[in-house]
Amino acid sequence: MSQRAAPLDAVVVGAGFAGLYMLYRLRELGLTTRVIERGSDVGGTWFWNRYPGARCDVESIDYQYSFSPELLAEWIWTERYATQPEILRYLNHVADRFDLRRDIAFSTEVTGARYDDDANLWTLTTDTGERVTARYCIMGVGNLSSVKRPDIPGLDEFRGRWFHTAEWPHGGVDFTGQRVAFVGTGSTGIQALPQIAREAELLYVFQRTANYSMPAVNRPLDPAELREVVAAYAERRRASEQSDPGVPGEPPTRSAFDVTDEERRRIYEDGWAVGGIGSLSGQFNDVFTSPEANFTAQEFARNKIRAIVRDPAVAELLCPQHFIGMRRTCVDIDYYETYNRDNVQLVDARRTPITAITPTAIVTADAEYEVDVIVFAIGFDAMTGALLDIDVRGAGGRSLRDKWAHGPRTFLGLAVDGFPNLFAITGPGSPGVLSNMALSIEQHVDWIADCLVYLRANGLDRIEATPEAEDAWVRHVNELADETLYTVSNSWYIGSNIEGKPRVFMPYVGGCGRYRGDCDAVAAARYEGFTLTSVPGAAS
Repeated sequence: MSQRAAPLDAVVVGAGFAGLYMLYRLRELGLTTRVIERGSDVGGTWFWNRYPGARCDVESIDYQYSFSPELLAEWIWTERYATQPEILRYLNHVADRFDLRRDIAFSTEVTGARYDDDANLWTLTTDTGERVTARYCIMGVGNLSSVKRPDIPGLDEFRGRWFHTAEWPHGGVDFTGQRVAFVGTGSTGIQALPQIAREAELLYVFQRTANYSMPAVNRPLDPAELREVVAAYAERRRASEQSDPGVPGEPPTRSAFDVTDEERRRIYEDGWAVGGIGSLSGQFNDVFTSPEANFTAQEFARNKIRAIVRDPAVAELLCPQHFIGMRRTCVDIDYYETYNRDNVQLVDARRTPITAITPTAIVTADAEYEVDVIVFAIGFDAMTGALLDIDVRGAGGRSLRDKWAHGPRTFLGLAVDGFPNLFAITGPGSPGVLSNMALSIEQHVDWIADCLVYLRANGLDRIEATPEAEDAWVRHVNELADETLYTVSNSWYIGSNIEGKPRVFMPYVGGCGRYRGDCDAVAAARYEGFTLTSVPGAAS
């Protein structure tokens, strides 16, 4: 990548689901575009997260692009929940099919982005020392891509091998005959542990917080079933777009207390048998708002764990005590069954925290565990981390980090007051992580592309969220969240996993359909809530 004499129309950061489709749409519009990607190839989160058992928790037939009927028809998913290698193959296929790589700079990390008020241009600096200048800057950096680093005394002296699941070696890791310490039992741990347990001689699982996990009920996909789905895909996608989670299905209309105890148990049993994230939390309309209704789903899940895990003491440690659905609900294949293996030991890292790492062991408050390998599945600085890892400076040189010092503020999760011509795909204040990300990404990309068409058609080249619109949106997002149990639960949705991070609930909980309606209304009202101008004398 070299410095271009003329500014680009747009620069996009990230070559995952968001960046690839954004590049496709901008090219369609005839806009000169460059994508900058820190990885050595496309894929985003699916490029980095190669740990054993990694797979999507949204069904394959919904976790894909819908913009191309030909692409839909030619790609054949093999499982209900696709694995990481299959999703990565899909994204590579997309990049090849639409010849996207020629406009992507790989192995290049953006370190800074600065807006020039006079020229009405963004200049991005990279770790290679190169600079890219463009009219519009579009961040497709992902919600879960800024890795939380292990910070345990003695790790540097550990003589064995250690890994973070979000930076997994591309050649894989052989655990055969190894004593393995696994730190973290969130979504990643729940996927990886059953796989590692099958290889390791001993597996010590360090759990601080037990999490709910629903059975995936994964299965191979019959090609005939796929053809049937593709034939009616437009209708399926429209239903997904108007749903809350971004997948097809009717929303629940009954309270958990509109039915008898026996009928409620039967409904939960049916949900558990079907599997998926909403197995329990999606059965009644008050599970996310009523502590009492939520408790009925909690108790059902805990009783399932007690029935699966043979050791009663281990089962109780694995029983979560928080509201179901308010932390990321997980989907698993044989997670709880793994604790019935003789080579697996669960360590209560809340009662006896990890205090240090020696050259050969992990040390807790009351024991020492000799290990050959340590795996950290400790998560991310979610939703804001990847944006704030870049030194973003808007009008007048204002820092985004300073702007968000007390929590992220956006309009529609797409734009930020004081940062003209900057767009964030699935930023804080949008459904993002609470939805089918593939669908939410596609909606954001289409909205941004349509906005740029409007600007060009009307001789405009500068768009910025107004402070009033931003304030109103932040209030709206908070009011919706306050109607639920999310705000009284500790989770990475509010930043509680990162020391010193402001405790602010970040996603939009109103659902994909309602959110889409809000975005469409803003566009239909000629981008009400934004200031649109043409900058005289700016570079063209």
